[in-house]
Amino acid sequence: MTYSDPARRPLVIAGLHDLAEFLEANPDLPVPYSVEVAVFVPRAADRAIRAEVDRVATLLGTEIDPVHVPYGHYDTGLTFGAVQYRLSGILAQARARHAAWSSYHGVVTPDALDMED
Repeated sequence: MTYSDPARRPLVIAGLHDLAEFLEANPDLPVPYSVEVAVFVPRAADRAIRAEVDRVATLLGTEIDPVHVPYGHYDTGLTFGAVQYRLSGILAQARARHAAWSSYHGVVTPDALDMED
């Protein structure tokens, strides 16, 4: 399964290094509690998605995260302190649930909220 653009790889790595150096040089700037680098497997048959996440889990030396499996997210990741690399595949049933939920967009309008209070 090919979905990662090899030409983008050095750009992402350089950007991460630049961000780290920038934050280190500017200690008065706030930083987030954590950072997640999220990579998503493109839409495919569930079997192909699972195979790709399993392949990457083997490369990372990690397991599949069982917490998200019941919700149709098949993923794995590796944590470096407060930074995590995560690869996720969204399975067909979860995509169908999301499509059904999204079908109400624009049809049901909640009452306006007064945000000035």
